[in-house]
Amino acid sequence: MLNRNARTAVIGAGAIGGVTAAFLKIAGWNPQLVCKHQQIVDRVTSKGLLITGVRGNHVVSLDAVRNISELSGSPDLVFLATKATDCVQAAREFEPYLKKDSVIVSLQNGICEDDLGAVLGRERVMRCVVGWGASLLGPGKMEVTSKGEFVIGNIDNRADENLPFVRDMLDPVAPARISENIVGELYAKLIINACINSLGVITGQRLGKLLAGRKVRNIFVALMQEAMAVADNMGLKVEKGAGGRIDYYEFLGGNGFLKNFKRHLFIRAIGFRYRRIKSSSLQSIERGRRTEVGYLNGYIVGQAQKKQVDTPVNSVVVEMIRQIEAGTRKMGPENLNDPVFNRYS
Repeated sequence: MLNRNARTAVIGAGAIGGVTAAFLKIAGWNPQLVCKHQQIVDRVTSKGLLITGVRGNHVVSLDAVRNISELSGSPDLVFLATKATDCVQAAREFEPYLKKDSVIVSLQNGICEDDLGAVLGRERVMRCVVGWGASLLGPGKMEVTSKGEFVIGNIDNRADENLPFVRDMLDPVAPARISENIVGELYAKLIINACINSLGVITGQRLGKLLAGRKVRNIFVALMQEAMAVADNMGLKVEKGAGGRIDYYEFLGGNGFLKNFKRHLFIRAIGFRYRRIKSSSLQSIERGRRTEVGYLNGYIVGQAQKKQVDTPVNSVVVEMIRQIEAGTRKMGPENLNDPVFNRYS
């Protein structure tokens, strides 16, 4: 069982990993931060991480290493904060350095804990929803862009004596709570991410311009409807998303003029509020990296295939993004002219 002497590591020095490590240090813990690049290691250990944004300005020096093999001893607790696309490879790399009872908390977008459990053992993996936002401004420089919470739970929704410890540990970083339906919590976040990230990549647009278009908003709703149809066939109760602001069952229920108007107004408001934001997947493409679509829309499509549920919109989204990643398709609004999308004009 974890205790106050737990040796802690944060793997991944991007926005979420960096901010998490910094506020753990401020709270009195001493996490080691594993960074990919030596320049980030040097920055973190000398000048410190620079944190700005809605949580104030902080400069926090940390113990940082470039390779997992350089950690000072086997960690009792690992916060895995790589991109979802990198999490399985990272798990393979650090698994030999774990203790038998080490705990790994997944901080990824999407639902990837089953893949992690296959590598690390399900008994070691804890699911976590990151309900706050942060952006990477440069090596060792992060901005907290929105407040929110952590939601944690056992990978199989079983009683877990380590959950209260991890909750209390994370609480200084962001308010943390334990859920007995953690997959439903993760799926709620996945749905909104599967809409915003996928459409941002396909069109190459920031959220303001993206969600100003009625056709895009119709596709947005269609993506949600397919995701909820899959959840129903999985027997999954989807919790409220967007920090508790979206009850998907109520939001998608009904087809009258007033219901459609409210749906479009809500989505348009998201676009206006975050109008200058590029989706994280769009940023990944612009950096020449793969997106996390496999753990977002790809997860929906994969579960749909198991349950024999038709998901034409999510399926074409996955196909298009794979083509964009491969360089065989360009980003742009013209991608919305695909026949699958035309019914939503």
